[in-house]
Amino acid sequence: MGIPHFLAIPYPILGHMNPLLQFCHVLAKNHGCKITFLSSDEHFKKLKKAASSSGMESEMMRLVSLPDGVDPNDDRSDQGKVILTTRTTMVDMLPKLIEDVNGMDCDNKITCVIVTKNMGWALQVALNLGIKGALFWPASATALASFDSMQTLIHQGIIDSQNGLPTKEHKEIHLSSNLPKMDPSAMPWYCLDNTFFFLHMKQEIQTLNQAQWWLCNTTSHLEPGALSISPKVLPIGPLMADQTTSSSSSSLILKEDETCLEWLDQQQPRSVVYVSFGSMVSIKPNQFKELALGLDLLNKPFLWVVRNGINGCKNNNGNYGLYPDEFHGSKGKIVNWAPQKKVLNHPAIACFVSHCGWNSTIEGVYSGVPFLCWPFVSDQLMNKIYICDVWKVGIGFEKGLILREEIKKKVEMLLGDEGINERCLRLKEIVIKNKQEGQKNLNEFINWAKE
Repeated sequence: MGIPHFLAIPYPILGHMNPLLQFCHVLAKNHGCKITFLSSDEHFKKLKKAASSSGMESEMMRLVSLPDGVDPNDDRSDQGKVILTTRTTMVDMLPKLIEDVNGMDCDNKITCVIVTKNMGWALQVALNLGIKGALFWPASATALASFDSMQTLIHQGIIDSQNGLPTKEHKEIHLSSNLPKMDPSAMPWYCLDNTFFFLHMKQEIQTLNQAQWWLCNTTSHLEPGALSISPKVLPIGPLMADQTTSSSSSSLILKEDETCLEWLDQQQPRSVVYVSFGSMVSIKPNQFKELALGLDLLNKPFLWVVRNGINGCKNNNGNYGLYPDEFHGSKGKIVNWAPQKKVLNHPAIACFVSHCGWNSTIEGVYSGVPFLCWPFVSDQLMNKIYICDVWKVGIGFEKGLILREEIKKKVEMLLGDEGINERCLRLKEIVIKNKQEGQKNLNEFINWAKE
């Protein structure tokens, strides 16, 4: 058997690129696999520039790109538009790119294409060319099991076939006896443009079912129920245990502010409230104001990630003009982007105020940090159920505008709950031990790709 050559194709947003790029590092550095990583032209220059300085690109890992067709003036937060444009633009170009990559190394041609959600069309292209295909799922195994159960839920009359909303007879959704009951709004297809996304994923999951493996950054301890009802799912987590480079893949797109680590070094152990809502979420001005004043009200040190381009960003004069006038922030540090794994593992961190994206959820669990859950959309609501009700390592906010007093109250409640802290540490130990199982499953996948 030769060396497997993987063509990795993420959907062009950070929440997909980051975990897939991290996975590719593991395949290349730890297992000697060859990687061709396909990004959109939009991200390629940033990736290439960072790769040349960090040593990420090597003989075993090469970056290539194709246009995603999204106009520079278009709103990239319009995921429906990005999904459709990426597919229609790239689908005809991908066979030629595969041919060119194979032509450069005839002795080590592409043996397997790995795609993320929304890129099932690329999996179909690969299979048509006789190349193996696998899915790398950037969210939880439970979210994947939910999408895979769509048709069953429709047949059972539990959800509507056109928008995924529950029928009047069903106020809760229970995918199986091994999974928690969930409010319909916690389903990962529940979003503002419910009809488009639901119909897209109903078709997408059928395409993704052609992959032999569904790879998830999870463990059998974290999501046993989801694994039991989706036999294709292969838990290969926790992936952050295999981090092989000093720079995380997210820092290739968004520049990390390392000064926050020096600031954390000056804080007392378990004293800092860390607030980050990931790379996609933006909060409305009235909620941003309450969060800012809630952090002031806490009277505790805080580290707050406020991305440029959202509420609270610097204006043209370099001033933070969108913060409320009464906001002091004297006990905190605000950064545009943080080296999150390092932050969460810092002894000064007391808790993680999180949007509950899966990448952040896994990183927080692996670091043994209590969560204050603030989910916004999609699988974040499902992840909150696991954090609060299944693993019991955090507490959460309810829907609607969250006032500053509520923020203060919930943080103090979380920090005063020793039971949560103890469960966080126990879960961390278990997940670290799960690394052996994840490694075994990963080896099984690589051996399959070699055949």
